Amino acid sequence: MSAEPVFDSELAHTHFSVECFNSTWELIDKKERTPDEDLMMLARAIASLWHWTQRPDCTPRNLSIGYWQVSRVCALIGDGTLARRYAEACLRFSRDEGPFFLGYAYECLARSARLSHAPDEALHFLAEARRCAQLVEEAEEPIQLEQDLDSLAK
Repeated sequence: MSAEPVFDSELAHTHFSVECFNSTWELIDKKERTPDEDLMMLARAIASLWHWTQRPDCTPRNLSIGYWQVSRVCALIGDGTLARRYAEACLRFSRDEGPFFLGYAYECLARSARLSHAPDEALHFLAEARRCAQLVEEAEEPIQLEQDLDSLAK
């Protein structure tokens, strides 16, 4: 006997991919988080990414963003190794998505390298991210990327 869900799983994945993503941002933006909130932030980011992978409308761009968010969360909680794994996945999905997404892939690689005490590598990735930022044509996107890159330079 199979357990068929009594709900629309496609709608559920759509709902939870977005809900988990947005609720992760609320915790990212929080000035001070408790250790439990850090764990919840990571769980939500990973849940969002997983739900995206289950959606039929999932694109490499969605995966680029999802892997970036998980990498950022890992960096925020101080796990450079895990941040690097997700940053490398972000880079794989960002290569054909334009300079904004590629710039953010290098940004999360720079954060992970910094956490892993690899300053030369962090500077290399930061330079690549800045190169990408210069190629972005949309008005607001390079400003956002540059602000995040400036936070790494501190």
